[in-house]
Amino acid sequence: MLKENFNDLIAFLVVAQERSFTRAAAKLGLSQSALSHSMRGLEERMGIRLLTRTTRSVSPTEAGERLAERLGPHFRDIESELNTMKEMREVPAGNIRITAGEHAVDWVLWPVLSPFLTAWPDINVEVTVDNALSDIVSERFDAGIRLGEQVAKDMIAVPVSPPMRMAVVGSPDYFARYPAPQLPADLQQHRCINMRLPTLGGLYAWEFSRDGKELRVRVEGQLTINPIRHRIDAALAGTGLVYLPEDTVRDALADGRLVRVLEAWCEPFPGYYLYYPSRRQHTTAFSLFVEALRYQG
Repeated sequence: MLKENFNDLIAFLVVAQERSFTRAAAKLGLSQSALSHSMRGLEERMGIRLLTRTTRSVSPTEAGERLAERLGPHFRDIESELNTMKEMREVPAGNIRITAGEHAVDWVLWPVLSPFLTAWPDINVEVTVDNALSDIVSERFDAGIRLGEQVAKDMIAVPVSPPMRMAVVGSPDYFARYPAPQLPADLQQHRCINMRLPTLGGLYAWEFSRDGKELRVRVEGQLTINPIRHRIDAALAGTGLVYLPEDTVRDALADGRLVRVLEAWCEPFPGYYLYYPSRRQHTTAFSLFVEALRYQG
């Protein structure tokens, strides 16, 4: 019976993940009718309904959810071990899926990626730029890059950047109209360019620290926008003050297009980490990728 069910169980896990016979069939290289027949056969042999089907969607029943939760990790471990065996050869190869925020991609990942791909032409890297705090296990990423404070305690964390500093900046034109803030609390009287947290949905509170004192300030302004380049452009245009990683505005500060304030309240803090599940067996390709990103400072 185990041999009879094995392929059908793999197919069931794909259907449960994709929530669609169309997408699951495409992934498995089967016709939709063959996949549907396979699922009916599995349910008949087990004597319980695993999937709820409608004309528009398919979803696991309570029993199906339980089966997927119990079996999924075992099948992923088998797949990981087989991939490890396959890649134990002279030239490392394989696919690596990474999720990272916009700034981490620009500042940490992008400078390393081109030379890494050139050095290892049989390794493919897929990067998802996402400022949300993605669950890399459930979304089947190999690793993520986030600030150290955002990495869960049960993850392996490898430093991939030096410490960071934030900067509050505005244009000379803005400061010709408004006095420079002397304390973080003064920002509440200013026009500020906000960003919305993709995971929680709220506006990001600007974070400051000085001599061990930490505080957060909720600011207001006409514009809320997430991409860094657009927030910088808005600050250059005099729309308001913006709070960004120091490296993103270094050139504009150097040539006077932007002016920095509250610098004493923007102390250094730990930078980015590559993080991944400790239980996973890693391929040679992934190990090389980790070492290429590891910060040596």
